[in-house]
Amino acid sequence: MENNEAEQIQQLIKATENLTIRETLLSLIQGHPGSVVFSTSFSYEDQVITHEILSHQLPVSIFTLDTGRLFAETYSVWSRTNEFYQTSIKGYYPDAESLEEFVWQKGPNSFYENVENRKQCCFIRKVEPLKRALQGNRIWITGLRAEHSHARQDLQLFEWDNVNHIIKYNPLLNWSTEQTIRYVHQHKIPYNPLHDKGFVSIGCAPCTRAIKEGEDFRAGRWWWEDAGKKECGLHEKQA
Repeated sequence: MENNEAEQIQQLIKATENLTIRETLLSLIQGHPGSVVFSTSFSYEDQVITHEILSHQLPVSIFTLDTGRLFAETYSVWSRTNEFYQTSIKGYYPDAESLEEFVWQKGPNSFYENVENRKQCCFIRKVEPLKRALQGNRIWITGLRAEHSHARQDLQLFEWDNVNHIIKYNPLLNWSTEQTIRYVHQHKIPYNPLHDKGFVSIGCAPCTRAIKEGEDFRAGRWWWEDAGKKECGLHEKQA
């Protein structure tokens, strides 16, 4: 991170340290009009942020990454969210040529075979579409929480994403799981019914399972891999 980016981050932290999420969003919108975006996967966390944005009609663009292999329940909550807030959340999709080549060469379920195949699948279906969605914007709002994984416990409220060259704002970083779920139910926000069946971190259907009592938050993602490497690349940093 260059000095200029570091200064921006520190200024944002100082300017918003006593503000609510809504007040912070308004401040970001005023400072970067038309350049604030939010990526949603329709998780509990993302539905909280969606509610903050849409119930107060804040001019933040909301998008989702449709990998083509999402659960039917995820598509349903996407539709219900559009109906509930009278909005239209934009989907970004994998490049058809890249996806066709990958499936042709490796097979439709090659991500089970090794980490390299899985990461290539994630890159085509998630990382590259995300780059397109973020292009030209200044602030990227995410639903990351410190409780999600050990790798996310060192995150800050504002960070510089040196891969996508954008400032990330993690408004729910210090929220607990209980606090997040309570907010959703209090405000009667549509949510993914898979959460009620033990699915905590919900991604693509072939790569997600319900977790058992006592298991780590990320245990249901890519459960056949090393537990310490469970990231798809959306939030990885360059060394």
